[in-house]
Amino acid sequence: MDYRIYHAINVFVFHHAWLGRSLAFLEKWAVPVYAVAAVLLWLLARPGGDRKWKLASAAAVSGAGVALLVNQLIGRIWHRQRPFATHPSAHVWGSRSHDPSFPSDHASAAFAIAFAVFFFDRVVGGIFLVAAVFIAGGRVFVGAHYPADVVAGCLVGFAVALLIVRVARPVLVALVRIVERVVDPLVARIVWRRAPAPRRS
Repeated sequence: MDYRIYHAINVFVFHHAWLGRSLAFLEKWAVPVYAVAAVLLWLLARPGGDRKWKLASAAAVSGAGVALLVNQLIGRIWHRQRPFATHPSAHVWGSRSHDPSFPSDHASAAFAIAFAVFFFDRVVGGIFLVAAVFIAGGRVFVGAHYPADVVAGCLVGFAVALLIVRVARPVLVALVRIVERVVDPLVARIVWRRAPAPRRS
């Protein structure tokens, strides 16, 4: 069933090569832009103010890292080959990675970031979730992963985000307090510049 869905999508994109090339290009840039957006959430928090966005940013970045680590552990237990390795007739748009196919690293990291942000703010988190669906779905459309790979990545990302935000929150808060001592003075100077006081006549 997994391969049938993959094959149907792969054949469709093959007959619409412009779609495969476009998605490969967008995927190449979507991932770094997505990661940078998660880091930049920190800048939404005024130094000395509410830590919500700092916590969201820290949870997103750490969630992505932990999700990738979990994927490495899963890959050691079960090394599923990429679909194009098992089925040489498959068409791939973009690079051909030979690391384990299950779960998808892109999907796991993207959904870990998205769900981490969502737990702090549903509106912004919803935007991140839409982007995560695009990134994860794109992995199937460019021929890099089976559908089950990205579904598993979604589950890994959700579990990791939930663990970090709900269970490891005290550790997260402690880390944010340490980092903000260094970062906040710089952010205050660059982003949150105070307007000069009006001169008295």
